[in-house]
Amino acid sequence: MDACQPGRLPRYNRFVPKYSIVVPFHNEQESVTELYDRLKAVMEQVGESFELVFIDDGSRDATFTLLSQIAAVDSRVVVVKLRRNFGQTSALAAGFDHSQGEFIIAMDGDLQHDPAEIPKFVAKLNEGYDIVSGWREKRIDNLWMRRIPSRCANWLMAKLSGVDLHDFGTTYKAYTRELIEEIPLYGEGLHRFIPALASWYGAKVCEVPIVNIDREGGTSHYGISRTIRVFFDLITIRFLLKYMMRPLHFFGGIGMGGIIGGSLVALWMIYLKLAHNANVMDAHGPMLVFGAVLLVAGVQMLAIGLLGELQVRHFHEPHSGQPYRVAKVLRTETGEESEIHG
Repeated sequence: MDACQPGRLPRYNRFVPKYSIVVPFHNEQESVTELYDRLKAVMEQVGESFELVFIDDGSRDATFTLLSQIAAVDSRVVVVKLRRNFGQTSALAAGFDHSQGEFIIAMDGDLQHDPAEIPKFVAKLNEGYDIVSGWREKRIDNLWMRRIPSRCANWLMAKLSGVDLHDFGTTYKAYTRELIEEIPLYGEGLHRFIPALASWYGAKVCEVPIVNIDREGGTSHYGISRTIRVFFDLITIRFLLKYMMRPLHFFGGIGMGGIIGGSLVALWMIYLKLAHNANVMDAHGPMLVFGAVLLVAGVQMLAIGLLGELQVRHFHEPHSGQPYRVAKVLRTETGEESEIHG
């Protein structure tokens, strides 16, 4: 794939490392130096060329200062400073765009992911997998606030996406560059579901068990409110996986249900009026209003589905700016007639 395609940054004219370690930071000054030391030691033991891509996601502490100092003494370190806090998904997207490696390994910057686990990911990548996902097999989080909601969300995500993973939520994952360049990252939280999105492209996905380490410093950025956001993310991913290419099947189904329901109510009201001379508005006013709302809402949902189909067709259909289409052109050149088909 051309690295200069829209939405991707051009590849720099320097050595291309085999591995890129992408780490987003947000107010993680306590862990920056130690994480760098541990990553460097592990990657040097791996024995392949590498780079460390650190993203400062709008930190207000000394995170960027420390990252700058590291980059000044180690040419393998790339630091990307975002103008404000855009969220983890956007920070990872920035890291992916500025990385150069053939393989990309993403992890958190709070020391909850052990760099010593990286060789496990490397081994699976070398076996030919497109995505290697970490699995926090023995979690040490709060039971009611984190583990139970996470287990329910992971089970539901596995069923909805058809990707058999135990842990979608962890950032600790490895990817091939070809795959990560195919998947657009936007919004907040969708990085958790890259394996589900990648399944649409036929990616080979596996998982490796990793140690769940308690946070050593700073404060957690996650709470019970994340469960609600994950629920919305699940709806989004389900729609993208099943209806992205055929939105009319989703909105049209709901719309037809409303139209049929509203029509049945209307027919029933007409029957009562004609057969029994009933005062429909007085006797069945709420039902009449309900039927009218169903009918109008159904037509609107059907129209939304049709508009969605037009958008999909517009996106995939090659087109030019001319307001016409040519069947063929007849032109005489050098005394001979030539026929050009449009």
